Amino acid sequence: MEAVKILVAEDEPFLGKIVKESLELKGFNVLLVQDGLKAYAAFRTWQPTVCVFDIMMPIKDGFSLIEDVRKIDEQMPIIFLTAKSLTNDVVKGFELGCNDYLKKPFSMEELIVRINALLSRSFIKKNNDEQHVFEIGDFIFNSKSQELNKPKGVVKLSFRESVLLKLLVENKNEVLNRKMALELVWGEDNFFNARSMDVFITKLRKYLKEDKRLEIVNIRGIGYKLIINS
Repeated sequence: MEAVKILVAEDEPFLGKIVKESLELKGFNVLLVQDGLKAYAAFRTWQPTVCVFDIMMPIKDGFSLIEDVRKIDEQMPIIFLTAKSLTNDVVKGFELGCNDYLKKPFSMEELIVRINALLSRSFIKKNNDEQHVFEIGDFIFNSKSQELNKPKGVVKLSFRESVLLKLLVENKNEVLNRKMALELVWGEDNFFNARSMDVFITKLRKYLKEDKRLEIVNIRGIGYKLIINS
């Protein structure tokens, strides 16, 4: 799975560099531009996963930029970074379609948490519009009702069990990247969330063990693979 692509539009060179480098350290693919016009061109050609826009920029400000973006894509997750603190500016940002709003000065930790939260919401919303019933060997899995129909009964899955199983099924016989799964399902890739995901993988293995053709294997240092043997 490809790295999440984040388009950052920030005209302050020092701040822009900090944001870019900090996000890249977290594994994101980052494109930094310095004005709204370049940001719009990059949005059209680069096709980012998330946008982080400053409001006060030369040539085209963040408000004008988001209006143009929303004409093309109503679902793109967008965060505003701005020194503006007046209530009417915050309201205007949300009215124009931003998903979140972060006032300067801000911590990179908070920005990363907010980006991951938007990624999770976007992923879940996207999945609501996609296929949600899957045949897995002898099982029928309904990701919307969070049910795994087994030959010997029905298992009601937790939300995270269901999302994680859906990721594995959609990537069956291929490696599911561990970092990407953690960011999508848990919101952040850290030691404690990684241990939690290991527990959930163990639970899913237990549910699927009735069909000997199914196996969830650990690809050391990379992720997991759901193998469906014929």
